[in-house]
Amino acid sequence: MGRLGAPELIIILLIILVIFGAAKLPQIGGALGKSIREFKKEASGEADKKAADTAIEASKNSHGPAAAEAKKGF
Repeated sequence: MGRLGAPELIIILLIILVIFGAAKLPQIGGALGKSIREFKKEASGEADKKAADTAIEASKNSHGPAAAEAKKGF
């Protein structure tokens, strides 16, 4: 009880095929795959790591030339 076997999965796939039609299945599959990839990325913290790296690079670039000239004046 609680496990899905091959017959149950086939029935579920047939119901989905009848509801959405054959033309929409590739779009649904693509959207589902994209959602799963995004979820895995967020769960692993990869997106936060990239955002932090980008913020660090932006802060370095925003202080670069102006900070160098200010140090020369002192």
